[in-house]
Amino acid sequence: MAKALYGHVTVAPDRRMLDEVTRLRATVQALEFEITRLRAENDRLAAAAADADDVLRLAEPALT
Repeated sequence: MAKALYGHVTVAPDRRMLDEVTRLRATVQALEFEITRLRAENDRLAAAAADADDVLRLAEPALT
């Protein structure tokens, strides 16, 4: 096991793996930004829907 660990530590990282990790990190960052944008849009729409519900409610019954 010591040889395996020693080999792992001394071997230079594979360029393809570094490129893949960089690409995946960029993808994760883009998805996190999209989540933030969608949550803000959802909050805005929920507030607009709540305002629309308040406008449609009558303070007292129309027919008595």
